[in-house]
Amino acid sequence: MHAFGRTFLNVVPRVGHCGRTSTRWRYSKSSRRQLVSSALPHEAVSPVSGSLDPTASLSRRAHVRNAKPFSEFLTDTFHRQHDYLRISVTERCNLRCVYCMPEEGVPLSPNRDLLTTPEILMLSSIFVSQGVNKIRLTGGEPTVRRDIVSLMHQIGALRTHGLRELCLTTNGISLHRKLDSMVEAGLTGVNLSLDTLDPWQFQIMTRRKGFDAVQKSIERILDMNKMGAGVKLKINCVVMRGVNDGEVLPFVELTREKDLEVRFIEYMPFDGNKWNKGKMFSYTEMLDLIREQYPALAKIKDDKNDTSKTWHIPGFVGRIGFITSMTHNFCGTCNRLRVTGNGNLKVCLFGNAEVSLRDILRKSNGGEPIDEEAYEAMKQIEMDRKQGRVSSDKPLGMVPNESELLSVIGVAVKGKKAKHAGLGTLEHMKNRPMILIDPIAVSLRGQMPNNIRHLMHGTGAFGRAPYSLKSSRVAGYVRLFSSSQPHREVDKGGERKNIRLTHVSDTGSAHMVSISEKGVTSRIATAVCTVRFSNKTAVSLIQDNQMKKGDVLGVARVAGIMAAKRTPDLIPLCHPIAISHITIDLEPGKGGNTIEIRATVACDGKTGVEMEAMMAASTAALTVYDMCKAVDKGMVIDGVRVVLKDGGKSGRWAMD
Repeated sequence: MHAFGRTFLNVVPRVGHCGRTSTRWRYSKSSRRQLVSSALPHEAVSPVSGSLDPTASLSRRAHVRNAKPFSEFLTDTFHRQHDYLRISVTERCNLRCVYCMPEEGVPLSPNRDLLTTPEILMLSSIFVSQGVNKIRLTGGEPTVRRDIVSLMHQIGALRTHGLRELCLTTNGISLHRKLDSMVEAGLTGVNLSLDTLDPWQFQIMTRRKGFDAVQKSIERILDMNKMGAGVKLKINCVVMRGVNDGEVLPFVELTREKDLEVRFIEYMPFDGNKWNKGKMFSYTEMLDLIREQYPALAKIKDDKNDTSKTWHIPGFVGRIGFITSMTHNFCGTCNRLRVTGNGNLKVCLFGNAEVSLRDILRKSNGGEPIDEEAYEAMKQIEMDRKQGRVSSDKPLGMVPNESELLSVIGVAVKGKKAKHAGLGTLEHMKNRPMILIDPIAVSLRGQMPNNIRHLMHGTGAFGRAPYSLKSSRVAGYVRLFSSSQPHREVDKGGERKNIRLTHVSDTGSAHMVSISEKGVTSRIATAVCTVRFSNKTAVSLIQDNQMKKGDVLGVARVAGIMAAKRTPDLIPLCHPIAISHITIDLEPGKGGNTIEIRATVACDGKTGVEMEAMMAASTAALTVYDMCKAVDKGMVIDGVRVVLKDGGKSGRWAMD
C-alpha cells in the first residue's frame, strides 16, 4: 500500500499562461525528449538533463519485481484498481448540445464553490502518488477555462512521478488555438465530441455555430501527428435514432484515410436531455448497419480497461469503436474515478454517490478556497521543512490532511458497486445533466437503510480525524441523499410548512454546518436506551457481578464516556466540542429483564451535544450486549432517543 505523505506538488513549477499559436509547428529536441521520457519509467530518465540514462534503465522483469502493491485506497471490494482519474476543470461550455443539457442551460455555481487551480493540482498529486497514471481534464468545456494551458503544464510535471497520460475531452471549438502549447505540456490524447458531419445539422444539435472550428482542430491534430506529436485522437459521436443515425456510415468513412478512431456512443439518459428509449440506437443495430456496407468488419482485441468495443475495416487507416453503456455495460473492469467541478468524488458515472474532497482540502486554509497566495505559502513551509529551517512538528504545508483525504477516498471506492443500474432503472433514475457529471451537484434520490442514513448524510469532511477503512462498517453506504422535494413537517397549529435540513446546501449536496457565527452557551443533552433480555438470568448475574467478563455496568459506563468523546471521529458532520461533563447511569428496569441506560452530556460551546449523548447511551448498550451475549443471545437494544436538550438558540426541549 502506498504510504501517506507522497504528494509531489513542491516540485511542480509555476508556469505562466501560454496560449500562443504557431502557424508552422515542429518538435524541438527537448519536446521530443519530454514525450519519450513520459512513456518510460521515470528511473530511466536523468532528473537533471531529461535525457535517457542507460545505466538507470531497468528491464521489464526488474520493474515487475520492484513494483509496489497498488494503493489500497484506490482498490475496491471487487479488486478493481482505479488508475484513471477524470477531473472537471469548469462547468461552462460554449455549446448547448441537445443530449447534454437542457436548452436553457444549467445554473452555474459561485466561484468559491469550485475547485481552484492549486486545489486541482493538490488532488492530482495525491491521486498520482497512489498509482493514478492517467488524468483526463473535462468540463463543461475545458478549453474555455482561462488558465487551462498553465494548468496542463503543472499537471504534466507529474509525469516524473508516475503520470503517463494527460488527456482532454473537448468539443473542439477552441482547441486549435491552444493545441501547440497543450502538446508541449504533455497532452497525449484528445476525445473530441462531434455528432454530425453536416454543418447545418451541427448548428441544430449544438444550438451554436462552430462546425468549421471543430474541423480545423481535427486537421491540426492530424497534421501534428504526422510530425510526431503522438496525440491519440478519438471522435465521440452520440447516435440518436431519427436525428443522426443516418450519419453512421459517413463517420465510418472518416477512418478510411485518417489515423483516428470514431466511437459511436449509445444515447444515455441524463437530467434535462428529454431521453426516451425510442431514441436509443443500439450497439447491435449499428453493427448490423455497418456490416451491410463493410462485410469485412473485424473485431479487435480490447485492452482490459477499455470502455469501447473496437473494430477495424481491413485497408482502413483508422478504427471504429462502440461505447455501450446502455446495452452492454463494461463495469467489471472499470478503473475510472471522477472529481466534479465542485470537488466531489464520483465513483460511478451513473451513481448518485458523491463525497466532497474540496471541504477536507480547505480545512488547511480555514475553510476558504486555496488560492495562489495560500498555495505558495504552503509550498514555502514544505521547502523550509525539507531544508531544516522549521521545526518538524510545525503543521505540514503540502496537503496537511492528506491522510484524511485518502481515508475518505478509500471509503468511497470501497463502496463502489459491482455495476451500475440496468436500462430499465437508469431511464427513471435521477442523475445530473450530462454536462454536470463533472461539475455541480443536484438533488439526488436513493434508498438507504434508516439506521445508516444519519451516519453518511453528507458531502462535507468525513470527521475531523482520518477515517479508518478497517473500522468502517458503512463503507458500502457512502452516499448522499437529499430529496428533490422540500422536507415538510406539521407545526403546532396543524399547518404544514416547508423546512430545510441544516446539512443540505441550496444545490442539494450535503455539507458541514457553519457554527462560526453562533455564541458560546451552556448546553446539555440526555439520551436513553434499553437493553431488553429474553429472560431474567442475565440481569441477576449482572447485579451479583457474576458475569465471566467482569463488571458489566462499570465497563459499559466507561465505554459510553469514551464513545461520547469520539463522536466527531465517527459521525461525519459533527463538530468537535469541549465536553465538560458526562454522566451515564445503568440500572435494572422494572420486570427484572432490562437494563435502562441514561446518558447526560454537557459542554460550553457553539453547538449542541445531542449526538454525543446518543453515542454514549448506544455504546454503553452495545457493551452490555457484548458482555452478556454468552448468557442470552436473544437480547434486543431499542429506544435510542434524545429525551432532553437545553441551551443554544432553540432553548429547552424535553420529550414527554
